[in-house]
Amino acid sequence: MIRVENTTINDLTGVIMKTVVAGALGECVHVAGVSNFLRLAEQAGWRIVFLGPAVPIETLLEAARREKADLVGVSYRLTPETGERLLAEFAEAAADLHEQGVRFAFGGTPPVSRKAEALSGFFDQIFDGSQSREEVLAYLRGEGFSTSSKSAYPQSTIERIRWKQPYPLLRHHFGLPTMQTTMDGIREIAEAKALDVISLGIDQDAQANFFHPERQNPRATGAGGVPVRSAEDYRQLYQATRTGNYPLVRTYSGTDDFIRLAEMYVETINIAWCAIPLYWFNLMDGRGPLTLEESIREHQQVMSWYGERNIPVELNEPHHWGMRDASDVVFVTSGYLSAYNAKAFGVKDYIAQLMFNSPPNLSDAMDLAKMLAILEMIAPLEDDSFHVWRQTRTGLLSYPLEDNAARAHLATSIYLQMALKPNIIHIVGHTEADHAATPGDIIDASLAARRSIENALAGQPDMTADPHIQARKKHLIEQAQLTLQAIKAISLAGSDDPLIDPPTLTKAVNLGILDAPQLKNNPFAQGKVSTRMLQGASETIDEFGNLISEQERLIKFLN
Repeated sequence: MIRVENTTINDLTGVIMKTVVAGALGECVHVAGVSNFLRLAEQAGWRIVFLGPAVPIETLLEAARREKADLVGVSYRLTPETGERLLAEFAEAAADLHEQGVRFAFGGTPPVSRKAEALSGFFDQIFDGSQSREEVLAYLRGEGFSTSSKSAYPQSTIERIRWKQPYPLLRHHFGLPTMQTTMDGIREIAEAKALDVISLGIDQDAQANFFHPERQNPRATGAGGVPVRSAEDYRQLYQATRTGNYPLVRTYSGTDDFIRLAEMYVETINIAWCAIPLYWFNLMDGRGPLTLEESIREHQQVMSWYGERNIPVELNEPHHWGMRDASDVVFVTSGYLSAYNAKAFGVKDYIAQLMFNSPPNLSDAMDLAKMLAILEMIAPLEDDSFHVWRQTRTGLLSYPLEDNAARAHLATSIYLQMALKPNIIHIVGHTEADHAATPGDIIDASLAARRSIENALAGQPDMTADPHIQARKKHLIEQAQLTLQAIKAISLAGSDDPLIDPPTLTKAVNLGILDAPQLKNNPFAQGKVSTRMLQGASETIDEFGNLISEQERLIKFLN
């Protein structure tokens, strides 16, 4: 940095930097909060001047004038009555600076903060310890943050990602068996400011039969989530989020009547983004009424519909293969096909879902390599009209039952995920192996996730640079290219692009090019492949248990 006539200029970027001067006022020696505030200020591009503990009023104001401060941070954490007198004296002494446009921010305990609030708007912002780091960072970036204002919290996904950087958005699945308990829980989560995105967990009838009450099963009401049965139900659920940090809302795309559902979601819950698979939620996995080829066509139409409206789209595809014990190569291949199809059908903001621990016994190194392979393969697809946003999550099937072990798994998995610098973290709560998450469970999981994220952002070592991980990433990309080559080789006459052609994509599963052990006896798939965990990776093996390459497995398609 260089100084020119009391103006600080970043010597790398040439950007003029604002100055913040801060310290603990009077006899207060508690400066941890001041230090944290200044660290965030530096991260937001401010030049910081730390005055330390127990700073007299005169000393603090002299420094503010000398340093030409744009912002003065004042902290006091002792007796509220003493603080009230001291802050009133400070405000009077600083009146000239305040009139000149210098901003003042206060940080202290809630009782002292209430005294600061009484000073007729002297303080531009008051922090009582309830604000998250990203909220403080938003204020320092000049984004008009107010702890009680909806306007502080962007209400579209991409805006909120940019607002919160470098912290990722936090998302969790939530839905209880009744509307009332779900609405109450949503309010509790929102008021705790635990999540940026609430993913509504709706019951199976809502997913499959929303517009077909004659097909609904009253005995299954609430099975797997909240039993929404009308557009008004969705409006009420959305209204429950209009408090706290005003989280975004999204939900399942359904298994039938996709466009009708999409239209309703946009109108009722301002859906944050669409999540839809390429190959699943149909007769192949028993979760929908369509054949495999029919559902691929429908899913592509849904992508196009959301793309036309500039609403982000996530393809929750690869982990479905992973949860069925597919090889890492098939997982990576499906990750590429997902992004490729999203771009082809007009999606502008693509959310790449990267579920770790699927299958659950992968080593951290092999898991990370697999995700890096997907990201490297889809990176060339990015251009001015197609942007990739990274969403990571912990594996659905990977949680241990014991509570302490599950909490540890949540924290360590998210710390590993931070190596990918995700834009969104889908928290899968530590209670997953035992019960559907309650509001309290979700708030606890969010606190654990935040700590892992903060630790990583404070200076995480670059795990992606590990030569072993890089070598595995390169190998997976090479193998996945062979799998894609095999899919192209089976394309039917007249197919301009086999990788988006529903008959060709269907045939790739019918013939076993894309296959998984748990698809055995499936009417649409082969289910003949065998996989095994070898040195922490999910690999394809032959009938003798020997590792085989894609070249060997797909030889009849590649020659």
